[in-house]
Amino acid sequence: QVQLVESGGGLVQAGGSLRLSCAASGRTFSNYNLAWFRQAPGKEREFVAAISWSGGSASYADSVKSRFTISRDNAENTIYLQMNNLKPEDTAVYYCGLHLVYRGALLYRSWNEYDNWGQGTQVTVSS
Repeated sequence: QVQLVESGGGLVQAGGSLRLSCAASGRTFSNYNLAWFRQAPGKEREFVAAISWSGGSASYADSVKSRFTISRDNAENTIYLQMNNLKPEDTAVYYCGLHLVYRGALLYRSWNEYDNWGQGTQVTVSS
């Protein structure tokens, strides 16, 4: 099993930045693709960004492209989400998920393709 723990959320004004972290333990982290999703109150969990096991490929939702950057440090068993130029509509609980396929070839955008989840971290952007 893999345990995921997100951190780095908080309250920020529109136009500000935050950096989220997701630390993993329990399995060889570096062989699996991971992703960030978010869920606002009353809405479904939506895809934000995904990164391949090697860090060589990434995929972004159109709504965050050019503002958010996903990265990973396999030596630290951690992925990151750098969020710049935040908007009120980015307000949500952010979750990281792990796709439990060894060195998967595809970066999925559907939450049900991910097998392990953290507890989430709240991001609130004020206008």
